[in-house]
Amino acid sequence: MQTATVITDKISMDYFKFGNGAKSLVIIPGLSAESILNYADAVSAAYASATEDFTIYVIDRRSNVPESYTIKDMARDTLVAIDALGLSEIYLFGASQGGMISMEIAVARPELVKKLILGSTSSCFDEEHYNATVGPWVQMAKEGRAEDLYLSFGEALYPQAVFEQARSVLIESAKKITDKDLKKFIIIAEGIRGFDLTGEISKIACPVLVLGANDDNVVGGQASHIIYDQLAGRGDCEIYMYDGFGHAVYDLAPDYRERMLKFFLAGCQ
Repeated sequence: MQTATVITDKISMDYFKFGNGAKSLVIIPGLSAESILNYADAVSAAYASATEDFTIYVIDRRSNVPESYTIKDMARDTLVAIDALGLSEIYLFGASQGGMISMEIAVARPELVKKLILGSTSSCFDEEHYNATVGPWVQMAKEGRAEDLYLSFGEALYPQAVFEQARSVLIESAKKITDKDLKKFIIIAEGIRGFDLTGEISKIACPVLVLGANDDNVVGGQASHIIYDQLAGRGDCEIYMYDGFGHAVYDLAPDYRERMLKFFLAGCQ
């Protein structure tokens, strides 16, 4: 596994890379107060079955975030990193906020994305939804309440039994969070506010697999159906909904990576 940084005149973005396959898979993770690089070993282990077919790039948010940073801005910067890495015809997977960024990328650069998987994400995050979910997390971060943030975050993402098992780990993780981490989290989380790409989803040119959870307490199960409904008439898009795993189904469902790999490799020689 290789950890590195894409540096241009405007951005600095950390990423890690693993696998030896001929195809390029780009993973854009969801909202977090920590860098995805802290979980590089766990991610590479989770995607071990894909490493023969894919070289996998997991791209973090930019290090030097501006004071205002929308989903469209995040997509633009991720595209800068993808281009700097010399990638083309990518297979793209985005989870949660990462799915929002991935949709923006696929709309802006349809020739870049060969296949797209969207996990536990939404094409629209209006004020009411923001105030009910992300808004309270932002307030906790502004007040420096890292432990409360992590517990609230975990309770929203995981089924209750999984959350209770993870409680002590979440508390310990929160102790490592710095004021700088919280400030970055606030900016990135506020970037979700007012996001709405529903009317542009039809511009996505590649095959799409939508993976969601009926018991998702963050974006809601209906969000996956709204995305799929904009693409369903084409015949090259699919949807699969899980039960019992909550928003973090992408981490919890035992067949999730297998389902991803089957979709990405379908039709490949």
